[in-house]
Amino acid sequence: MPGRRGEVLDAAVKVLGTGGLRGLTYQAVDTAADVPAGTTSNHFRSRALLVTGVVAHLEALDARDWKRFAAAPATDGPDALADALARTVRHVLGPGRHRTAARYALALEGIVRPEVREPLSRAREAMIELTSAWLAEAGSPAPREHCRILFDYLDGLIFHQVATPEPDFDPAPGIRTVLTAFLPPAAADERA
Repeated sequence: MPGRRGEVLDAAVKVLGTGGLRGLTYQAVDTAADVPAGTTSNHFRSRALLVTGVVAHLEALDARDWKRFAAAPATDGPDALADALARTVRHVLGPGRHRTAARYALALEGIVRPEVREPLSRAREAMIELTSAWLAEAGSPAPREHCRILFDYLDGLIFHQVATPEPDFDPAPGIRTVLTAFLPPAAADERA
C-alpha cells in the first residue's frame, strides 16, 4: 500500500508487534512512521478503525508473502513443498517477526472483537484454499483436511519459536514429516 497511509499501517504493525495492543497509540505510530504528529489520527479517526486497518493490512501482506515464499510446484514433490513452507516459516520468524507478533496480539483481541477475528479467519481460509490445491497436486487424498492439520502444526511451531526461541531452529524436518504423513502409500513408495 503506497503513500502515507501505507507508511502509517506499516509502522502500526511494527508498534503492535513490539509493544502489543496497549502500545498501539496514535503517538507511537506517528513516531514509528516518522510522520508529523496527528498523521495517524487523520487516516484513522478512532483506535478501532486503526486496529481494523492493521488487520486488513496484515491480510494483504500475508497473502502476498504466502504466494511469494510458499509457492512451489506441488508436482516437484513433498520435499519441494516442505522447503517452500520452511522458507515461509523462516521469513515469519525473521524479517516478518514483528508481523507475526502483531498477528498473535490481534488473534487475542479477536476473542472479544468479531470485527478483528473475521478478517483474520478470512485470511487463513484464503491461505488454506491455496495450500489445499498444492496438497491435492502432491497426492493428498484429503487436501483440505490435511491443510488444516498442517496449518495447526505451523501455527504451533511458529508460536513456540516466537515465545521461546530455540537456537539453530530448522522447521524443515518437522514440516517434511507432517507432509509425508498426508501422502497415500503409493506416493510415499515412489519417493523412497
